[in-house]
Amino acid sequence: MTTTALITGATSGIGRATAERLAAEGMHVVVSGRNAERGAAVVRAIRAAGGTADFVQADLRDATSANELAAAALEIGDGRVDVIVNSAGVFPFGATADTTSEGFDEVYDINVKAPYFLVAALAPGMAERGEGAIVNVTTMVAEFGAAGMGLYGSTKAALVLLTKSWAAEFGPSGVRVNAVSPGPTRTEGTAAMGESLDQLAAAGPAGRPGSAAEIAEAIVFLATDAASFVHGAVLPVDGGRTAV
Repeated sequence: MTTTALITGATSGIGRATAERLAAEGMHVVVSGRNAERGAAVVRAIRAAGGTADFVQADLRDATSANELAAAALEIGDGRVDVIVNSAGVFPFGATADTTSEGFDEVYDINVKAPYFLVAALAPGMAERGEGAIVNVTTMVAEFGAAGMGLYGSTKAALVLLTKSWAAEFGPSGVRVNAVSPGPTRTEGTAAMGESLDQLAAAGPAGRPGSAAEIAEAIVFLATDAASFVHGAVLPVDGGRTAV
């Protein structure tokens, strides 16, 4: 039976790289994102490489959109989703005093509420079947304080705790829940950071930003049987930044 993998935020960056790698592993990939044109391009690329993929448009701004995405993915997967990669997210930086209530809610809705209700909709089915894997994408700034990154970092810190809580909740039923914690990564989304991305990365032993493909390799490890004895782990993929 073909494994069905749902990847949110899969139209660019880490999500796209992950979708392409999981498709190369033989999984039927459900590519999710806001932009239909970019989503179609990802699906075309995966199919051209011999993989299987479908696109579902979703903005993941509330529980309703998460539930709708779950239902669409289940339909594509003939009633089952075996792997979830929660890669969608927004990462605004700025002073605490400049944060609006609306902006605060938006970041928490996308980064916390959407994955929470996506897991709520799909993990029980995995547990009933006795197998499945969930991989959350967090960030190194969930591990230490950084000026201007409190809002973003706190949402991902919530996802770190949820990773461990879900591992405790669903792990006994055969569902592995883990996370990757990327450091500075060169993607379309971080292109606007310019030299500041390199400066942030310079503090780590690797001395450079990572690539989306490098982060994807860690996600694929956690999503497959190669990590069969790994539960509730947060794997730093940050060039060693949190180690020093």
